[in-house]
Amino acid sequence: MNKPVEGFSKLTKDQKIDWLTANYTQDPDNAKALLHRYWNTDAKIQQLHDEFIENTITNYYLPFGIAPNFLINEKLYAIPMAIEESSVVAAASKAAKFWLSRGGFKSTILGTEKIGQVHFMYSGDTAKLKNFFEVVKPKLISEASSITRNMEKRGGGISHIELREQTQKMPNYYQLHCTFETLDAMGANFINSCLESFAKTFKKEAQIFAPFTEEERNIEVVMSILSNYVPNCVVKAEVSCSVDEFKVSEQMSSRQFAEKMVRAVNIAKIEPYRAVTHNKGIMNGVDAVVLATGNDFRAIEAAAHAYAAKDGAYSSLTHAKIEDDTFYFWIEIPLALGTVGGLTSLHPLVNLAMEILGKPTSKELMQIVAVAGLAQNFAAVRSLVTTGIQEGHMKMHLLNILNQLGANEAEKNTLIDHFKKNTATHSAVVEAFQKLRE
Repeated sequence: MNKPVEGFSKLTKDQKIDWLTANYTQDPDNAKALLHRYWNTDAKIQQLHDEFIENTITNYYLPFGIAPNFLINEKLYAIPMAIEESSVVAAASKAAKFWLSRGGFKSTILGTEKIGQVHFMYSGDTAKLKNFFEVVKPKLISEASSITRNMEKRGGGISHIELREQTQKMPNYYQLHCTFETLDAMGANFINSCLESFAKTFKKEAQIFAPFTEEERNIEVVMSILSNYVPNCVVKAEVSCSVDEFKVSEQMSSRQFAEKMVRAVNIAKIEPYRAVTHNKGIMNGVDAVVLATGNDFRAIEAAAHAYAAKDGAYSSLTHAKIEDDTFYFWIEIPLALGTVGGLTSLHPLVNLAMEILGKPTSKELMQIVAVAGLAQNFAAVRSLVTTGIQEGHMKMHLLNILNQLGANEAEKNTLIDHFKKNTATHSAVVEAFQKLRE
């Protein structure tokens, strides 16, 4: 039975690997060789990766791909995507090419407000607390000036601080609900530093606020933390074209295709089981660009799914309609992204991704990411209402299956050619491979 380890974080990387492989792998020598194989041969780059997180023992690679031909607000982009799932980059590229000849994508920023909260407990007269808040509010802002000064010089900073009573949800529970503008930074560290300053000042000033009783002065700050739910940091991306231009196959008229697209999106608006998978497809495109640009895909995911349920039931993030013989397809999605700070300035591939995108501002990156999500959703729904999702996906997944089977290059080429004309299910690929080997 394995025993707990003491002082693991203080071990060297090689010592960590020796302990891990000796205690948790069946073939320590093979495991060590695998871990070393994924180290970067450039010692400086490897050290950079080692210092991104704690207890690093190797690097975990994801494919870094490009989806070209995205026309966004009349500017042509090649979009970097980091993702392991087959067909995502191909689907995005196919959607980009489809809309390239139909006016491309349009995108608009609807808001850039970020949110943070100081959560605290207060047992006393609510009217006195509200009076105290109005008195102390200017001091909250002034005593955070050392934190906000540089952000304010660039046009950002604290937008608003509001006292919110939440005693109907939990006895004695209140919030300082705060909004911020963080410009090209995602802003987590800035917001959290401001919130902790607010909490400190709030508690300190409560101790000397004359109308409070002794009990009322003892405000308990539970926590001070930004929120990843940013319903006012939202971007809209859209495409449209006349129904007559909406031809995708000889088996279906343009009108039929447009109507089926609208129905499919509307099903995702009313049926949560479908909406979750529908939105997961959107996030395939969103997350791939967020990862490639060094942003926090977990925060983006959490915010997007919360936004999808903002009206009381989980629903589609995309919308579609036919109006005046024109097909419209659009998305509104919260995206708190940064183009400065964090990995955006440290990771060499993130730097390259930003260069490929033309060194976008955070607003421009919001638009690019939203378009990637919309394109991915268009490609997925298009497949669902025409050929079905598996035909295209399995052909892109074909190489993964062949690699699992141990196919050599000649066998791969033969079977890729074979499945250009045949349906590529997993069992069909295995059967064709076995026949080829025989």
